[in-house]
Amino acid sequence: MLIVGHDEVRSLLDGREQDILDLIAQAYRLHDAGRSAVPHSVFLRFPEERANRIIGLPAYLGGSEPVAGIKWIASFPGNVARGVERASASMVLNSMADGSPQAFIEASLISAKRTGASAALAAGLLCAEPEPTGISLVGLGPINLEVLRFTAVRLPSLRTVAVYDLDAERARTFAERVIREVPGLTVTVADSAASALGAHSLVSLATTAGTPHMDLSACRPEATVLHVSLRDLTVAAVLEAQNVVDDTDHVCRERTSLHLAELDTGGREFIHAELGALLCGSAGFRRGPGSRVVFSPFGLGVLDLALAQWVCDRANAEQAGVRVEGFLPGSASPGGRRAGRPGHRSPDRPAMPAQPGGGLDALAGDAAPGASLP
Repeated sequence: MLIVGHDEVRSLLDGREQDILDLIAQAYRLHDAGRSAVPHSVFLRFPEERANRIIGLPAYLGGSEPVAGIKWIASFPGNVARGVERASASMVLNSMADGSPQAFIEASLISAKRTGASAALAAGLLCAEPEPTGISLVGLGPINLEVLRFTAVRLPSLRTVAVYDLDAERARTFAERVIREVPGLTVTVADSAASALGAHSLVSLATTAGTPHMDLSACRPEATVLHVSLRDLTVAAVLEAQNVVDDTDHVCRERTSLHLAELDTGGREFIHAELGALLCGSAGFRRGPGSRVVFSPFGLGVLDLALAQWVCDRANAEQAGVRVEGFLPGSASPGGRRAGRPGHRSPDRPAMPAQPGGGLDALAGDAAPGASLP
C-alpha cells in the first residue's frame, strides 16, 4: 500500500497548471465518450450537526490504463472559526486487476486543483471576449485562488483581479497572497459584492452558501459566471442565463441552484451544454448576443481520480510516499517496506515532468455564506 501525504502531493503538483489542465480536459473527454462510471455522490449528514457532512465520490475512468477509486471529503464549516481547515479529503485507488486498494492519498490539493482547472477550462471556452483582461472573484478561499491560478494560465490575457469577501480581513490577506503567488496581476479589493460582480465580464463565485441569495443584475450583460459553489444563484438568475454544466444528471440534485430550477420548471431545458461535449466539439453551443452564461460544475469523481492516479504514478517513479507491507492478507514481507513499482503513464494521461514543489495550504473553507462543491 502506497501512502502519499499532503506535502508530497503539493510538491508533485506545484507549478503544473498547464499539465493539469490537459489532464482534466482529457478526463472530461473520456467521460463525454461514455468511458467512465460516475455513481451519484453519497452525502453523509449528521442529525445533531446539520452543517457538517462527509461526501463519498466513487468513480471509474477508462482509457488504455483504467483506474477506479473513491474520494472521501469532509466539510466541517465550524473549523474555520477554530483556525482549522474546513475540509479534509483522502482518496483510495484500487487495482483494476484484482480490486485491491493500491494507494491512500491526501486529496485536499487534488480536490482544489481539479476544481480550479475545470473552471478555467470552462472560462476559456465560454468567455464572450476572446482575450478577457480581468476577472472578479467572490468568496475568497483556496478554491477561488486555484480558479485564478488556472485561469491565468488558460487565459494569459488576464491583467486585473477584483476580489470580494464578507470578511474584509480575509479579502486583504487573499489579495496579498495573489500578488505573491500569481505574479503579473493587479488586485483590487471591492467594497461590495455588486461592485465585484460588475467589475469584469468574467466572474467566479466560490462561497459557502447553502441556499440561493444572489441574482446577476450587477453583472455585465455579456458576463461569464463560473458558479463553482453551486448554491449562490436564485432560480430566476439561472433561468435567465445560458447554462453549461459538467454533468446534467449530477448537478440537478442536492438542492443546487440548478436542482431548484428543475423543480420549479419541471424539466432541464434550461441547461444548454455539458463541458465535455464542448471540449470534444460536439455540443453545438452558441452564446446568444448580450446573454450571460453560467457554468455550474457539480464536481465529478473522475477528475479527482485522474489527478490522483497521476500523483500515484509520479510518487512511485520518484520513490515518494510511504510503502506499507502487511496491509492486505498475505502481503507482508520480511523487509516490512518495499520500493515502489516503476512509474508508468497512459497515453490518456499527459506526461508531467517532475520539478520541485512550492507552498499551498490545505483546502479550507471559502468564506461567504454557504456550501462548497464536493
